[in-house]
Amino acid sequence: MREEHVRVSGHIAGIWDIDPVHSHVGFSARHLMVSKVHGRFTRFEGQIVTAANPAESSATATIDTTSLDTSNAQRDEDIKGENFLSVADYPAMTYRSTGIHPRGDGYRLDGELTIKGVTRPVVLELQVNGFGPDPYGATRAGFSASGEINREDFGLAANMTLPGGGLVVSREIQLMIEVEAALRRVGQE
Repeated sequence: MREEHVRVSGHIAGIWDIDPVHSHVGFSARHLMVSKVHGRFTRFEGQIVTAANPAESSATATIDTTSLDTSNAQRDEDIKGENFLSVADYPAMTYRSTGIHPRGDGYRLDGELTIKGVTRPVVLELQVNGFGPDPYGATRAGFSASGEINREDFGLAANMTLPGGGLVVSREIQLMIEVEAALRRVGQE
């Protein structure tokens, strides 16, 4: 199948480093079937390669699972424990894109997510927010991505049930990612 040449306004081909100070890697899960709990990872790194043809671009990221923060220390320790992330044995999760395709006003970013040594395909809805200079002479790019995973697919299988049915924590986890990246080098390696 021939891949369509994707056009992005202001596109700059290059190698970009994710700026963790101006980026966000977050998630939410239904709790007790009545609300959502939000969390984030505070330490991560990654690289984006924007190709001359944006459809040939790629992204990789490593997320420090020990940096999990849900604004509740007891819940954080539970999620970091053996029933969920097992951070003592798996202190990082990784993402690697495998393809990008136009979809509506944005793109579909195909990739592989590895959590607890288990790798599964994950599709993210991607928005390219723009490319441009910062006030310090550098060049920045911004991206937003969202998606959903089933935590059980990655061995995050603690399933405490509620008396009336349902789970304390939903199987479906919503992913919310905001990335600002700094241009390291124009053009590809």
